[in-house]
Amino acid sequence: MSDSPLTIERRGHLLLLGFNRPAKRNAFGIDTYLQLAQAYGELDRDPELRCGVVFGHGEHFTAGLDLTQWAPQLAQGKLADLPEGSIEPFGLDESHRLRKPLVVAAEGVSFTVAVELMLAADIRVASTSARFAQLEVKRGFYACGGATVRLVQEIGWGNAQRYLLSGDEFSGSDAYRMGLVQELVEPGQALARAVEIAERVAAAAPLGVQASLRSSRIARVEGDRAALERLYPDLQPVMHSEDAREAVAAFAERRQASFKGR
Repeated sequence: MSDSPLTIERRGHLLLLGFNRPAKRNAFGIDTYLQLAQAYGELDRDPELRCGVVFGHGEHFTAGLDLTQWAPQLAQGKLADLPEGSIEPFGLDESHRLRKPLVVAAEGVSFTVAVELMLAADIRVASTSARFAQLEVKRGFYACGGATVRLVQEIGWGNAQRYLLSGDEFSGSDAYRMGLVQELVEPGQALARAVEIAERVAAAAPLGVQASLRSSRIARVEGDRAALERLYPDLQPVMHSEDAREAVAAFAERRQASFKGR
């Protein structure tokens, strides 16, 4: 296995991104952040890539920020500067977010940035042994990767404040019950299931998938009315694509459509 803090594997139309410090419970350093941002940029630009999967090597997703690296950075009041062509992994810049779907697989310890990376992704799978926590208030600061906003959106005000304000842990079963994760699997099976879901996403029409994701994000950020007003203007170019013509032909011929993303 590579010595890099992040492994990158292309698997068909998928890009698999694995945190690779298992001896340190995949502690999330600044170097991991920079490499993840660059990988998101690659996923966004490459027309052959249709979906990403983020996971952790070993027993744990990530124990969270490596504070020895991050405390001085956060004291500057900003995240680390990113190389050109990168996409910020926490999705804090709504004008420059990853345009393709992300599926996250969470096993074992999944603290702080683990939850925030999940919140910035689109589909989440967790094992029954997963342990989640937004621990920042126990470490002298507060969640600064989007959880104060997105955790409320995903699981409701009371549930979010219960964990944001206490720093207490919650289980994979709790995460599933509250809607933070969409599927709960046996320990050791989260990555396999996440890949299965990502492959199903990748088999669908890429332009339709990306337009659907974009519409949902407009609704969340700009409101329902803005998203509804954009539905048909944004649908028109999709309906004029090669993939749309392929879908109609496949329907008429009673066969599976083969999409090209054009």
